Amino acid sequence: MAEHPMKEITIEKMIINCCVGESGDRLSRAVKVLTEIAGGQKPVLSRARMTIRTFGIRRNETIAARVTIRGELAHKILTLALRSKEGEISDKNFSASGHFGFGIQEHIDLDIIKYDPAIGIYGMDIFICLTRKGYRTSRKKYKRSALGLHHKIDKETAKAWFLETFPDSRIKA
Repeated sequence: MAEHPMKEITIEKMIINCCVGESGDRLSRAVKVLTEIAGGQKPVLSRARMTIRTFGIRRNETIAARVTIRGELAHKILTLALRSKEGEISDKNFSASGHFGFGIQEHIDLDIIKYDPAIGIYGMDIFICLTRKGYRTSRKKYKRSALGLHHKIDKETAKAWFLETFPDSRIKA
């Protein structure tokens, strides 16, 4: 618990991205996996920004899917994802603005979905955005205000929150 209620750090959102590199049946199976992980929430499809001939990707071809999860479900999925990583993430996974992300090799490590040979196995990237109460004042439309220097979340604060929230986890250098 922080020394002041406004200083308490929470998970604003969790973004799970699954890039398969091609459209079609493989992408639709990845969408099905993300839908199950997100509790029925429909993922958004992402398009390629440019053509890369060596990978066989054309511009504006749908190659990935992502879903944004908020609230208690985000905390639960983060706990399961950290368990699949043995509770260890790297120091370089934390950004200067206090967010962090990591990847998992197989979606079946989350223990949400059982392995199905018809679907296959997909890896995914998980990105966590941290926030404090009152952060909305810097983004709202009416009476927007700058965020105070001591209210921003930096890399060291995010790492301290991570180790406090998940005591059995560690950050490797």
